[in-house]
Amino acid sequence: MNARRVVRSAAAVADRLLPTPEGLVVLIYHRVGGDSDSAVDLPTDTFRAQMELLAQWGTVLPLHQAVGALRRGERPTGVVITFDDGAADFCTTAVPIMRNLQLPSTLYLVTSAPDTGSLPWGVPAASWGALREATADGLVDVQSHTHRHTLLHHTTATAAADELDRSIDAISQQLGAAPVHFAYPKAVPGNRAARAAVAARFQSAALAGHRVNTAASQLQRLGRVPILRADSTSTFAVKAGGGLRVEGIARHLYGRVRYRSSVT
Repeated sequence: MNARRVVRSAAAVADRLLPTPEGLVVLIYHRVGGDSDSAVDLPTDTFRAQMELLAQWGTVLPLHQAVGALRRGERPTGVVITFDDGAADFCTTAVPIMRNLQLPSTLYLVTSAPDTGSLPWGVPAASWGALREATADGLVDVQSHTHRHTLLHHTTATAAADELDRSIDAISQQLGAAPVHFAYPKAVPGNRAARAAVAARFQSAALAGHRVNTAASQLQRLGRVPILRADSTSTFAVKAGGGLRVEGIARHLYGRVRYRSSVT
C-alpha cells in the first residue's frame, strides 16, 4: 500500500471517530477538460457530474455571501466552488457547465496571465475579454491570486505589497470591481510581512487543509479542499461534505515542505 492510500485510509478512520462539524466547505479546482496529465486537470464529464451533484444538494453559496456570514459571527453551512490561476478552460469549459446549473463560483486569478496569454508554467490562460464575459451575469467573481503567482513565504514586505497591489489594480481596471478575497499560491502561507499585507487588503485569505470553516477567526486562513482527477464520485461527495480532513492536513504539510525553497 503506497503512502497516499495509507493517508486516505487513516483519514477515513478519523472521519468515523470524529464527526464532521457543520460549516463551510470550500472546494479548489484548477483545470477542466484541458487534456493534460495533470492531477488537477479534470475530465469534462467528471466535472459536470460533480456540479450536477452539488446542484442536487442545493447547498452552493457565493464566496462573498459565505465570508460575509462568517464575518457577522454566523455559521454558514454549504459549499463554495473556487478555481485557482485562470486557465483558458475555466472560461471555455467550466463556466458554461456551472452557468447551465446556475452555480456561483470564484476564480482566484494570476493577473499577469491574461496579458501574456499563458500562466507562468505554460498553460494557456483566459483572456480579459473571456473573463469579462464569464463575469457578466454575476455568477462568477474574480479575486486575487497575486500578479505573477509568487510564493509569499520568502518575500519582503515591499515585494509582497507590489504583488498584491498589481493584482488588485489589474482586476479593478479590467473587470470593474476590486478584489476583496485572496488565495495564497500553492496554498503556502506567507511570512509575517506578507500575511500583514494580505490582511490589510483582503477580507479573507485562502489556504488548503480540508478544514470545515466555522468561525470568523479563520478568515485569514480559510480552509479549502483540493479536488483531483483521481477522486471517485464517492470520494468527491465525502470531500464536499467536509470529510477526509486528516488527508488534507497531510497534503498541506507536504506542500509547505515541498515549496519551501520555491518562489513561483
